[in-house]
Amino acid sequence: MTLTGLLLERIAQQGPISLADYMAECLLHPEYGYYTTRDPLGAAGDFTTAPEISQMFGELIGLALAQAWIDQGRPAPFTLAELGPGRGTLMSDALRATRAVPGFHAAARLWLVEASPVLRATQTQTLAGYAPQWCDTVGALPAQPLFLIANEFFDALPVRQFLRAGAGWRERLVGARDGVLHWGLGAETPQPALAHRLEDTREGDLVELCPAATPIITELASRIAAHGGGALIVDYGDWRSVGDTVQALRGHASADPLADPGQADLTAHVDFEQLAVAARAAGCAHSRLTAQGVFLERLGIAQRAQALARTADETILNQLVAAHRRLTHPQEMGNLFKVLGLYPADATSPPGLEP
Repeated sequence: MTLTGLLLERIAQQGPISLADYMAECLLHPEYGYYTTRDPLGAAGDFTTAPEISQMFGELIGLALAQAWIDQGRPAPFTLAELGPGRGTLMSDALRATRAVPGFHAAARLWLVEASPVLRATQTQTLAGYAPQWCDTVGALPAQPLFLIANEFFDALPVRQFLRAGAGWRERLVGARDGVLHWGLGAETPQPALAHRLEDTREGDLVELCPAATPIITELASRIAAHGGGALIVDYGDWRSVGDTVQALRGHASADPLADPGQADLTAHVDFEQLAVAARAAGCAHSRLTAQGVFLERLGIAQRAQALARTADETILNQLVAAHRRLTHPQEMGNLFKVLGLYPADATSPPGLEP
C-alpha cells in the first residue's frame, strides 16, 4: 500500500478531506509521512534552510537569545529550546557562539521539540555533549523561563484554504476522480475565524487558515508571560496573505502538491498576524514584524562576515559573500522571511527587533 492508496480509500469512505488533513497525512503519517521517513535537508534533500547556508545565522540567533537572557536578569535554570530543529545545525552554532557568555550554558537546559525519529537521531549526533532532551509538544517543556527559536517551523503546519463567496466561504478540498487526487470545493458556510478577512478580500479571493498555529503560540506565549523568557520566530510569510501559498518542493524544485503524497515537502506562508493576535491574547508582548535581512544586519552579520573573512581563502571568502547575500538581500531571503519576537509584557524586545 502507498499513501496515495490510503488517501483514496479514506476519500472513498468519508468523502473529500480538507487540505489541512491532506497535509498532515503527507507530512506526518507514521509509515509514509515525509518528515517521519527521511532527512529532507541539504543538497541531497529537498530544501535548504538558513542555518545550512551559513554558521552566521545560528551564531547571531544564539547571541540574540543570550542578550535577551541577560536583559531579563540571567534567570537560572532556564529552558533553551527549538521547535523543529532540523539537523541541530542552528542550535549547534548558537551554543558555540554563546560559550563565552558568563553563566549562560551553566543555566541552560536544552530541549528540542521534534516529531521526526530520523531527525532526532541526527540531532543526537550534532548536539552530543550538550545533553539535549526531546519532547513532542511545547506543552511538555519545563515550567521555567523559556528562550526559544522557531526557524521554518510554522510554515510546515497544515493549513485550510477558503474561497470568498459573498459573506461566507467555500473550503478547498482534496477529493478523487478516476483514482486520481483532485481539488474540489465545499459548500458555502460562515467561518467565524475568518470574519476579519471580509474587510480585505473580494469575491473569489483565496485565504488560508492554520488551525494548529494558535494553540502552539498560545501555549508558548502563556509560558513566557508566566515565567519569563522570549521567542524568535523566523519564517516566510507576512502579516496577512491572499492567494494560494501552498507549495511542494522535491529535489529543490517545485512539484504538484497532489502528486506523490509523502514524497515532497509541503509548506505555506505564515500568517504572522494570527501568531501575534494569539500571543497578545495569552498575555505576551510581541515585536514589530521585521524582515530577516534587516534583523540580521542589526545583529551584525556584516561585521561577523568580515571577521570570518580575515582568515578565509578565496573559496571560503566567495562562500561568505554568497551566504551574506542569500540571507539578507531583498531579492533573496532578506524580505521574504520575517522575524517576530515574543517577550514578557514588562521586558524589552529581543535584540534586532523593535516593540
